Amino acid sequence: MRTLAFLLTTMMLTLPLAGCLGGEEAEPEAPAPTVWDFERPELTWYHMPGAVDAWGNDSLVLEGRNAPFHAMGTYYGIGMSTFEPTMGITESQTLFMSSYGNGPGGSTAVVACDLIGMTTVLDYSCENVYDPLLPIANSNDPYIYVDPWTSRIMKFDMHALLGMTVEWSDDEGASWNGPSVATQIYSVQDHQTIASSNMEALFHPTTWMFCINGNAPHPLCSSSQDGGATWGPETSGAPVTCSSGGLSAHLVGSVDGNFYRGNKGCTGEGYSVFRTTNAGISWTEHPLPTSVTGTADTWNAEEAQVEVDSAGNVHAMWMGLDDMPYWSYSRDQGTTWSNATMIAPPIGLTGTGFPVVVAGDEGTVAFGYVGEDAREEEIWNAYLTYATDAFNETPLLTTVQLNAMDDPIDTLEDCGYNRCGGLGDFLDIRVDAEGRTWFALAHNIGGDSGADVGIFATFHEGPSLRGENITMLAPMPAGGPQTL
Repeated sequence: MRTLAFLLTTMMLTLPLAGCLGGEEAEPEAPAPTVWDFERPELTWYHMPGAVDAWGNDSLVLEGRNAPFHAMGTYYGIGMSTFEPTMGITESQTLFMSSYGNGPGGSTAVVACDLIGMTTVLDYSCENVYDPLLPIANSNDPYIYVDPWTSRIMKFDMHALLGMTVEWSDDEGASWNGPSVATQIYSVQDHQTIASSNMEALFHPTTWMFCINGNAPHPLCSSSQDGGATWGPETSGAPVTCSSGGLSAHLVGSVDGNFYRGNKGCTGEGYSVFRTTNAGISWTEHPLPTSVTGTADTWNAEEAQVEVDSAGNVHAMWMGLDDMPYWSYSRDQGTTWSNATMIAPPIGLTGTGFPVVVAGDEGTVAFGYVGEDAREEEIWNAYLTYATDAFNETPLLTTVQLNAMDDPIDTLEDCGYNRCGGLGDFLDIRVDAEGRTWFALAHNIGGDSGADVGIFATFHEGPSLRGENITMLAPMPAGGPQTL
């Protein structure tokens, strides 16, 4: 009994010491998981619609396709001047851009660049591949387009409002066919735009169409059933009673065979998307939600751009009365549209212009534009904004500035609202097979001579706009002024 009492007493005396001598300190709580697990690059912004900053905000539900991804922007010069640059990408993943007057004998050059696939070293080349036996004289409105289904390169030259000649290449520009004449003697030809759709034609795997600003109260359009060798008559590019004016944004062909283009509405108020399901025999008008945003009161105010994703969903982009960029989408071929979404980043841009829009696989979309930097008056930069979950109720937007702060693309007063250097009337944009966006524009104060150097701008680090699940692209070396 004495032994038992001694043991009990000893235990009672030593218990208070147990925590000091043998206990373990409580583990600190692990930080809550966050999607913001990377440093924000200096010229990249993560934001919600309406320029609401999202960076670091863990109260937002951002997951899956709508999560933030590390992204940075840059550009690569083509080594030649450009004017109203249009572009395309062939199956070999070669980039092509039009170059005003730099072809043989002063013709329009078709510049091929092997940028796609460049990884660790800034090493690429750009060269003119248009060199037929009898080159077509340079035009005041050069335009090139690459058929995304057949890789046929089409080169349109518009000659002083008098008409257009068309040439094409099926071997990356090594040889050229044509020219065919795409001209109607009863109308002037101006502001052409060209596209193809995968609607099988009578004598070619795809149907081709162009629209122009001619002698009509609306655009005139013509289609080709043999890949551009011959063209049908130019007919109404809108309902026959439409008075929209003839200036049209880029025409686009869809995977479902439809063609779409953006234009002022037939009543002269707001923007509309015009659709044809039968290669231009008839058109229907589908008003965009511009009653709230208004439309830009600028020289190039006709710019209501439109694009389709791989599933046929339609995306439209325009500048509102406040000169800010807006976006709306349709999942029923333009019949109904989502509410207008303001897509500019939260940096207080004072104005934007030259909109272009492109879509990759379903649910992805990217927008290119130039903007005036509020941080310094009359400094115009280039921007890419993208969404990887476009149909989310509150899509996360990511915007990259494509040029450095000390390397503006232009300093001309009101550049984004006027015909501005090599930007001309319009720009162009495409997505390659890997899902990288390529924005064709001009660096108006670049190069040794200060010429309007053509540039391909992109995010050299960022997510792919292809694939069911969002994955990161292979990083590319940064470009910038050294490539001019």
